[in-house]
Amino acid sequence: MFVYPVSASVNEESTAVTHPFLDLAPLSAAHFASIEDRVARLLSTEQDVVITQGEALLPLEGAIRGAAGPGTTALNVITGPYGQTFGDWLRDCGATVYDLAVPFHTAVTPAQIREAFAEHPEIDFVSLVHAEAATGNTNPVAEIGEVVRAHGALFYLDAVASIGAEPVLPDAWGVDLCVIGAQKAMGGPAGVSAVSVSERAWTRMSANPHAPRRSYLSLLDWKERWIDTGRKTLLHAPAQLEMLALDACVARIEEEGLDALMTRHAKAAAATRAGTLALGGGLEPYVYEAADAAPVATTLRTPAGIDASELVTKALATDPALPLAAGGGALAKEMVRVNHYGPDATRDTVRAALTALGAALTESGLSVDVDAAHRTATEIWS
Repeated sequence: MFVYPVSASVNEESTAVTHPFLDLAPLSAAHFASIEDRVARLLSTEQDVVITQGEALLPLEGAIRGAAGPGTTALNVITGPYGQTFGDWLRDCGATVYDLAVPFHTAVTPAQIREAFAEHPEIDFVSLVHAEAATGNTNPVAEIGEVVRAHGALFYLDAVASIGAEPVLPDAWGVDLCVIGAQKAMGGPAGVSAVSVSERAWTRMSANPHAPRRSYLSLLDWKERWIDTGRKTLLHAPAQLEMLALDACVARIEEEGLDALMTRHAKAAAATRAGTLALGGGLEPYVYEAADAAPVATTLRTPAGIDASELVTKALATDPALPLAAGGGALAKEMVRVNHYGPDATRDTVRAALTALGAALTESGLSVDVDAAHRTATEIWS
């Protein structure tokens, strides 16, 4: 069990033991604002960046409820489970929603977006997930952004899994609401997230009588009571530990270099994909085309007759700390996820995952070649 470090000194009057995680100086508004600026630089954006005090589902829902309502006509792209959730939120807001669902083993194309606009020219809001860690695919946001911008719709993007693993450029891509979280490729805390907001999105929210107000879901509160007043007074006491962790997380990315971080994730994905094919045993990439595969996680389809949940359980018996998981919901029986993001985007982690999966397949009665998997993964990484 991990024991948190404490100071050896004791206050003689109160006998209270000081603790580095508890006895912290208050986080100032200036420090909070500086962390927002740091996140903005990470996104290469001139848009307003709001750091929200909770996991990324908070700004994901808040952005939709702020910008959508009765009268909104939305194109909701579904390439995984989060796209399904966004459609539910949009309908709950009173929006008319057209779902564009593609098989989870592929990506949506700009042509499909263009066709949806041609069929429903009244669409004025587009929701899209950049990379779906749950299904292992990623979508060509730069090209889709061009189509959305030409149509004039507001563009909402979930970049929670992709930030740090591949380029995320809201300004260049015409993204109006770009939500990120630090807990995946950034290698940071899970309890704090951020959203960049364009002037068009602020205008849409201000005109929406159904947009949340005086609520944790309200982005307008941050706009009016924080941004518009010069970021001098915080709306409420910030989640201090998470804010400090986010600051340290972005500082570490700056030190490594964002390009180097993205390269590390790309190598992990390519090595895992190629190593799996060399491993054999019937395990194969779930996403058919490498170009559609997300660098944040590699999903694998199990061979016929092999339950993915059972296979993962066997693999984790060799090392419970490995970033392996079965797919969620209906995918639990057929999909294995190798979550090579953040600190796990390393050659050693990829090799260890291949070793564990090879042992699990062997235990299940299948023939594999772990040495070939290791050689291939190492060659790809190099």
